[in-house]
Amino acid sequence: MDLADHLSGMTTTSHSSPFTVAVTGASSGVGLYAAKSLADRGWHVLMACRDLDKAARVAHGVGMQKEQFTLVHVDLGSLTSVRACAAEISARSTPLNALVCNAAVYKPRLTEPERSPEGYEISVATNHFGHFLLCQLLMEPLQRAPGARLITLGTVTANAEEFGGKVPIPAPANLGELQGLEAGFRAPASMIDGGPFKPGKAYKDSKLCNMIVSRELHRRYHASTGIVFNTLYPGCVAETALFRDTPAAFRRIFPLFQKYITKGYVTQALAGDRVAQVVADAKFAESGVHWSWGNRQNGREAFSQPLTARAQSVQRAERLWALSEQLVAVRA
Repeated sequence: MDLADHLSGMTTTSHSSPFTVAVTGASSGVGLYAAKSLADRGWHVLMACRDLDKAARVAHGVGMQKEQFTLVHVDLGSLTSVRACAAEISARSTPLNALVCNAAVYKPRLTEPERSPEGYEISVATNHFGHFLLCQLLMEPLQRAPGARLITLGTVTANAEEFGGKVPIPAPANLGELQGLEAGFRAPASMIDGGPFKPGKAYKDSKLCNMIVSRELHRRYHASTGIVFNTLYPGCVAETALFRDTPAAFRRIFPLFQKYITKGYVTQALAGDRVAQVVADAKFAESGVHWSWGNRQNGREAFSQPLTARAQSVQRAERLWALSEQLVAVRA
């Protein structure tokens, strides 16, 4: 019997749950509510966060009991921190049934690139490099859990197959020929395509990398390990802390725009529950899928959303993988 079969009808919240999930960025927004929804389903949640005091406080604030979660420190912008986090999770005696790569930074008001401790532009360092390394380091504990899933949050703004991915402000996601990575991605390089620094595009590019890497993980590892690798877009969560660095006027107007104009708005709680569905429900057990609920929230069920050709090129994915391995020193 696989994990999906075990999960049907499970509602217990016992601390002895046989299912464990690690969720990055679980101290706010979609990550927090995904943790809550999974805890309600009976999973034990490893809340991987930078601020553990905050994580404990908000977990209790949404009704999670202390036996339902464990705090694990990680700063995804620091490769040293990612290694320490992976080592702590790998040392646990219980299997790791799922990893949710949720955390992200978005700093659209930067005029100069902010750098990670390793010298990389911070959006790519956190959203792509940090998760890329974490996935590599946690493959072994995931393989110990039959039917394990590795789920990554995507975004409509990085998928040119959807309207949101065609919006040219500040520029569509485009990795070019990976010139910035080829150059070592330290100053003066700050963009994957080697172009001038555009903070909003850096975020989009990093999320496009997330979707490419998920497909490449599927191609490389699904058949041999049985791990399910998927991405998802749960709808527009317009009031999440992801937008903390945007102008105040944007934070007031954007949720209204999404609620009444695009109709793409979803609450943090609903988005978190959708993440939990992709992690836990049997109907999402198919690997290599980008799950979406669409741009307009009209009550329809989740569906498999095609990805831009930029995310499906095997040649580009192999080169992105190789360069990322070098830059994060996976085998260090």
